[in-house]
Amino acid sequence: MIKKIIILIIIFLAGSFYWQSLNSPADSKGQEQIFLVSKGETVKEIIGNLKKAGLIKSPFYFEYKVWRGELDLKAGEYSISPALTAKEIIKILSQGQAVNQEKQIRIIEGWNLKDIGSYLKDNDVGGADGFLSLAKAPLSAWKFNFSKPDFLSDAPKGANLEGYLFPDTYRIFVDTAVDQVILKMLTNFDKRLTPELRAEIKRQKKTIFEIVTMASIIEKEVRSTDDMKIVSGIFWQRINNGQGLESCATLAYILGVNKAQYSIEDTKIDSPYNTYKYRGLPPGPIANPGLNAIKAAIYPEPTNFNYFLSDPATGQTIYSKTLEEHNLNKYKYLK
Repeated sequence: MIKKIIILIIIFLAGSFYWQSLNSPADSKGQEQIFLVSKGETVKEIIGNLKKAGLIKSPFYFEYKVWRGELDLKAGEYSISPALTAKEIIKILSQGQAVNQEKQIRIIEGWNLKDIGSYLKDNDVGGADGFLSLAKAPLSAWKFNFSKPDFLSDAPKGANLEGYLFPDTYRIFVDTAVDQVILKMLTNFDKRLTPELRAEIKRQKKTIFEIVTMASIIEKEVRSTDDMKIVSGIFWQRINNGQGLESCATLAYILGVNKAQYSIEDTKIDSPYNTYKYRGLPPGPIANPGLNAIKAAIYPEPTNFNYFLSDPATGQTIYSKTLEEHNLNKYKYLK
C-alpha cells in the first residue's frame, strides 16, 4: 500500500514538473520581438508560428487550452518576449494587447492651445475637433467629467487651460478621447510641479498662475536653460521696477506671426497682451511651457543685464547692460 502511494506521489510530482515545464519560458534571456496574428489565421497556425519564432517551448499548453475551449486569440501586432510563460503569452494574445492599439503623441514646449489642437487633429485623436472649445472654456465653466486640479485654484475665473497642458511625450490608445488626453497632460503638470516648487512659489508670494504666465513668455523668448534663468531675472526685475516687459513673444502671440524685429506700429497694438503698451504680466499664459521654463520663472538668475535679443542666424542670445548697447546690438544682428 505504501509502495503504491509512493508511486502515485512520484507520478503526481513528475506530472506537475512536466506541466510546469510546458508553461515555462522558451528562453529566459531572449529578446522581445514583434509577433503578427493575421486575420483569418487558425489557432493551429498561430501556435505553429509561435513555436517557429521561438516564443514558446511547446505547443501542448496552448493545445490544452484549445481543448478546454479557453483560447480566443485576437488579430494584431504584439510585442512578445520568449522570457514570458505560455500562460502570460496567452493572456496578451487573448486580451488583444496589441502594440498597434497604442500610439505616441508629442506635445512640444511652447505650443499654444491652437498648435496643440491642430496637432491632435492631424494625429486623429478622437474628438480633436472639440479640443479648443474644451481647453479655451473659462475655468469658471468647467466642462470636464473629472475634478478640477488644485493647481488651477489661484487662476482667474476667466482663465482657461492655456499654460497648463504639460508638454511631453504621451502614449495613448487609438480610441482615447481628447478629454482624456487633456486629463493626462493636466495630471503630468500636477506631478511635475512638485511640493518643493509650490512651496517656493508661495514663499515668494506669487501664484502658480503668475509663474506659468511668466514661464510661457520665457519659453517663447529663449532656448537654453541658462538663457531662461537670465531672461527670467531681467523680466522680474522690470516688473519690480515698474517697467514694461517689452516681450516680442507677446507681440507674436497677438499677431500670430514671428518676426525678427517688430515695427513701432506693432508695439502700439491695443491688446492686454501687448507688454510694450501695458506694464506687468499679460492677462495669462501665451503658450504651454516646459519644466525648464517653469523652474526659470521660479528661480531667476540676477545679472547686470537689462536687455537681450536673439541672433536670427544662430539663435544665440545677445545681452546688453544699457539701452545704447542694446540698440547697437539690434543694428548689428537684426538689420
